[in-house]
Amino acid sequence: MGLKAIAALLALVLWMPVAPAQQRGAAPAQPATPLIDLNAASRDDLMTLEGIGEVRADAIIRARPFRAKTELVERRLIPESLYEKIADKVMARPPPAATPTPQTRPPAGQQRRT
Repeated sequence: MGLKAIAALLALVLWMPVAPAQQRGAAPAQPATPLIDLNAASRDDLMTLEGIGEVRADAIIRARPFRAKTELVERRLIPESLYEKIADKVMARPPPAATPTPQTRPPAGQQRRT
């Protein structure tokens, strides 16, 4: 066996006990939970939030659209204490803007006859 092979084997042996110990000590990465969009969520999605049952989910759906998630409290749909529990789980993405329809105008210099 050559000197390089022995050095590589020694490095591998010394490294092996360290790697599993590092892996055991590290906490597993938690996948990020997607935020619930107040303007698009279904009734069932809203009901997955703590403190939101059928009645509150229906009230949220009826009150759409929301410009900001803080409107849940401002519009008195939920109490502030409940908002503090769910604020990091919800968002209020603005609804897609309707594309404006172009108005037809007669060409310049022509008047409309009535």
